Parts: sequence; structure tokens; C-alpha cells
Amino acid sequence: MQSRMKNPVMVITEAMGPAQQLMGAAKLGGVPDTTLELVHLRVSQINGCSACVDGGTKTARKNGETDDRLGTVAAWRETSYFTDAERAALALAEGATRLADGARGVSDEVWDEAAKYYDERGLAALVLMIGVTNLFNRLNATTRQIAGAWG
Repeated sequence: MQSRMKNPVMVITEAMGPAQQLMGAAKLGGVPDTTLELVHLRVSQINGCSACVDGGTKTARKNGETDDRLGTVAAWRETSYFTDAERAALALAEGATRLADGARGVSDEVWDEAAKYYDERGLAALVLMIGVTNLFNRLNATTRQIAGAWG
């Protein structure tokens, strides 16, 4: 396997800092890091971004996430491993990532469920994490970045 080119943020290096700053800003919204890592992983799974699935799994594991939870993120609805707040965040992540799959985008039901557990700052953090993850997924998938190639 070979990537098509370097990741665009490695070619236009001025883009890496702002992208990382957005990711860092998402961590300031009061949402637990473990929840943000699960959201990152689920979005990356949906988008088929092997580099982000690999990196996200490793980062989550380093931060104490369990193999049971990491191994079932894709099937979170059918497990008992996730809290109601995490489930709401994962549903929001799926809805926001699959915008083209539904005419309504993120439904009011999904949004309202997330708003039960997260205040405006928390919702902003989740939306930022979802958006930045989608950005990195698209950069990586388009240029066929290889899982594990970044270290």
C-alpha cells in the first residue's frame, strides 16, 4: 500500500497548526476526553479513514479506554458499555457525519437528546470535534494515508 501523496497538511504546513488548534479547542468545552475520543473514532469508522481509526484507537487506549468499548463503538446501540451521554454524543456524531444520507441532516430528536447531557459549550465542543475529524478523514481518505504510517 502506498499513499497518493503526503497528507495535505504536511505539504501546506501552515494548515496543520490551525487544524490542531481546532481539535485542541474542542477539548476545552467540558466534554470528557473519553467521549471526544469515542466520537472521533466513530466518525472515522463511518468515513473509512484507516489512519484516523488507527490513531484514534491508540490515543483512546493511552487515555485509559478499554478494549471492550473500543471494539464495540461501531455497534454502540447494541452494547451496554456506553453511558446515555456517550450514546447521545455518538448519535450526534453519526447524524452530522452522514448529512448526505438523510434529507434532514441531524434530526431534532438527536439534537435534543444530546442537549439533555451537554450544555451549549459542550455541544459546541462535540460539533467541533465532529467537524475537525471529518476534515482529517477527508484529507486522509482522499490521499490514501496509510494506517500506522505517521508513527
